[in-house]
Amino acid sequence: MTYAPDLQQVVTEIAEEMRKRPDRGDVATYIPELARADPSKFGLAVIDAQGRVASGGDADEPFSIQSISKVFTLTLALGRIGDRLWRRVGREPSGSTFNSIVQLEYEKGIPRNPFINAGAIAVTDAILSGHKPREVLGDILRFLQFLADDNSITIDEAVAASEQRTGFRNVALANYMKAFGVIENPVDYTLGVYFHHCAIAMSCRQLALAGRFLMHQGRNPSTGFAVVNPERARRINAIMLTCGHYDGSGEFAYRVGLPGKSGVGGGILAIAPGKASIAVWSPGLDPSGNSHLGRIALEKLTHRMGWSVFAG
Repeated sequence: MTYAPDLQQVVTEIAEEMRKRPDRGDVATYIPELARADPSKFGLAVIDAQGRVASGGDADEPFSIQSISKVFTLTLALGRIGDRLWRRVGREPSGSTFNSIVQLEYEKGIPRNPFINAGAIAVTDAILSGHKPREVLGDILRFLQFLADDNSITIDEAVAASEQRTGFRNVALANYMKAFGVIENPVDYTLGVYFHHCAIAMSCRQLALAGRFLMHQGRNPSTGFAVVNPERARRINAIMLTCGHYDGSGEFAYRVGLPGKSGVGGGILAIAPGKASIAVWSPGLDPSGNSHLGRIALEKLTHRMGWSVFAG
């Protein structure tokens, strides 16, 4: 008889292995506040289908989730306007860097997917329509607090201000989409909400809790109520698998085999449907802008636990 490995033991072992590794990647420097991150940090939290939590390293230390917030803004936008969202943003892998403007010009202002910067700005604009920026930002923050069952989750205002001071490329992307009518609201309003939701700070534990609905076919296990229907949960997971790591998405799918979404703060949210919600954090990035040790740790975790969506 084959016994399943003990999850906490596996997580503890991986956290210790990552702590000892000298290859840690490079922290993001184009957002000055993120350049202050300590590359020695590593955290991992896993919540299984029974609600058991396994954690290791710096799993309870908040970090800037950055583009991981795009999973939750996509969920909100689909809830508000449904499949009409896909008239303004595509669902295809980009094959380009997360802040590329070349592809946007070629495709007449329609972003390739909701997880590159242009696509996430368009999604943010869709949520904003008919509302005030402060109201929408409050909705996004409360949504994450609700999913994680934790009202202590906040926005790191220093990171948000740092992004607003230096986000010239995002300003260019938004104005370019505005010229094609993809952005409907004032650009400053849309970007203000975008910069602030990217600056939400969460720990690995909080992030893994927030991702549970994607493990449970759209249901929040804390309440039993549906956040999204099962079909929409599957589709969000599909976009995470194909687009969640920018031009490194194929490599992540090949090595980890799970839907995932990375952020330049060094975090990754990964979903093993029906099995686990996983969050990992290590600030050093690879050349594609994804957590270097985070991806390695997830590859080890899925191999040891047999959690790849491609497993037989």
